[in-house]
Amino acid sequence: MADKAEASSDTVVIKKYANRRLYNTQSSSYITLEDLARMVREGVDFQVLDAKTGNDITHSILTQIIMEEEANGEHMLPVSFLRQLIGMYGNSMQAMMPPYLEAAMANFQSNQSSLQDAFKASLDPQAFARMAEQNLAMFTAAASAFMPTAAAAPKPAASAEEPTAREDITTLRAQMAEMQRKLDQLGE
Repeated sequence: MADKAEASSDTVVIKKYANRRLYNTQSSSYITLEDLARMVREGVDFQVLDAKTGNDITHSILTQIIMEEEANGEHMLPVSFLRQLIGMYGNSMQAMMPPYLEAAMANFQSNQSSLQDAFKASLDPQAFARMAEQNLAMFTAAASAFMPTAAAAPKPAASAEEPTAREDITTLRAQMAEMQRKLDQLGE
């Protein structure tokens, strides 16, 4: 019963009954393992208690969610990792694994957040517009090299970057012409 006192006021208490049903005491409703998985993804802190004994069974329920996810979706845990993990049970290093895995996951999440932040910072709306212009210029150059009538297509309105874009197009056309010459030689 001491486990109940450990749950903070922000922690949602879930009771698991003998019939394997899970009851959310905050919403007063029965829930599923999928609901618990969604709560984890949303960052909701919860504790699962055995309704009869009051024992904290959160660990086994989270493990069950992982098993269900692995069985129903794409595998996140490689077989080699699972074998190594199982091999650690009973090993003298077993006590060191939980803190190590927690630190490794925290490091992974930190790196993931840093990467996402850097990606967001580097791709402002103007960057997308510049990439689109460059892609259009490359497509136009490629089309004109393979289809001479594409060169007669209407050109977009002039922009402040037109001299650079024109130089890029000229360079691309020269490269495409050289590629066409080489292809023609190969065909002979």
